[in-house]
Amino acid sequence: MAERKRSGLGKGLGNIFGQDVGKVLDDIQNNALEVPGRREVIISIDDIHPNPYQPRREFDEGALNELADSIRTHGIFTPLLVRKAVSGYNLITGERRLRAAKIAGLETVPAISVDFTEEQMMEIAILENVQRENLNPIEEATAYESLIKKLGYTQEKLAERVGKSREYCANILRLLKLPAEVQDLVINKKLTMGHVRPLLSLKNEDDMYEAAKHVMSHKMSVREVENYVKELNGNQNKPKKKEKEKDPMIKDLEVRMSEKLGTQVVVGKKNISISFSDTEDLNRILEIIGCIEEL
Repeated sequence: MAERKRSGLGKGLGNIFGQDVGKVLDDIQNNALEVPGRREVIISIDDIHPNPYQPRREFDEGALNELADSIRTHGIFTPLLVRKAVSGYNLITGERRLRAAKIAGLETVPAISVDFTEEQMMEIAILENVQRENLNPIEEATAYESLIKKLGYTQEKLAERVGKSREYCANILRLLKLPAEVQDLVINKKLTMGHVRPLLSLKNEDDMYEAAKHVMSHKMSVREVENYVKELNGNQNKPKKKEKEKDPMIKDLEVRMSEKLGTQVVVGKKNISISFSDTEDLNRILEIIGCIEEL
């Protein structure tokens, strides 16, 4: 007697995607999970549209070329997962395989087409990347934000779905408050999540970016960054000393002397400062105050 296939997709997102997404995808590939409209197809690469919910933005070129070499020799073992669109197909999972297939010069690829809804397509694409792929922290945070904004996830539900603690999810989501320039440093692996998290306590984006450049140029450890930011915040929070108002008589004397000598004069507590631009200007001032013969 043939083994009966599991059914899950039609019962709502929670029933299928609450599990390990990798297991779900394997079951779809092996036809062990009953999903609506499942059919194995060979489709033209040109008919496949990118997944707009793909969280990964950076792909390792070396790894893609290695995969392309393998595809040239052995073909594609695991079919792409797609959804029929008005024109062609929308890619659900298999972005790396699709890119490598293009490099390898393939014109067609094997795929499994399923009748996912827009929400199901988004959720499985994001969760598959989060659970299976090594996303950088900014890509991961962006993926989490999509699940919250577009699918109405709470942070508790998000933590449950991705298998992380709520505190971890909250901390990584905060990275999106960093200025784009600092996020780029994380994406390009010049700074780690541990390096940039303390910067969030600074007052504005300009301060965050300047601090990030300082951290990078001085090759600071995470602990050093934490101490550096504490120091910066201490300086920012120090009340500025109010300058004492100058005695009106002194201010009046400065004005009269400045007019008399044709230059700026500042009267201090026990000194007088007279500005001049060059030797000729100095001689002019000395002549006015009757000291020229002392030169």
